[in-house]
Amino acid sequence: MRKRTRSRECALKILYGIDITGDAIQESIDNFWQSQEIEDSGVQEFASILVKGVLENLDRIDKEISKSAANWQLKRMAVIDRNILRIATFELLFKQDIPPKVSINEAVDLAKRFGDVDSGRFVNGILDKINKTYCQDKQSK
Repeated sequence: MRKRTRSRECALKILYGIDITGDAIQESIDNFWQSQEIEDSGVQEFASILVKGVLENLDRIDKEISKSAANWQLKRMAVIDRNILRIATFELLFKQDIPPKVSINEAVDLAKRFGDVDSGRFVNGILDKINKTYCQDKQSK
């Protein structure tokens, strides 16, 4: 598994834990890494960037997801789908070095692996709307 793919998976697990338990951010991150056997500091570094970036920009990210998720309330989404959407939306809006197609494809793959049968299509549809609304200039780079 590629480093960034592994980082996204770890970030998802950390955000899921924070969402479920309500534990403090740094405590959740530290506890997660203590329970993992990941030697590569690059995986930890990128996962931490994603987690902290999502949580620092949560209001904006959730607002954009809500606007793009017709007939869906954020709080009613599956916890896994919601956190996958948050990670990818953070990447789309704030990580100029990551092409939108990569963020969307990685999110859809995570949704297929960790979500339910329809999670991949659900995540793809919402991220596609966010991408078309906010990332047109990013795609030309």
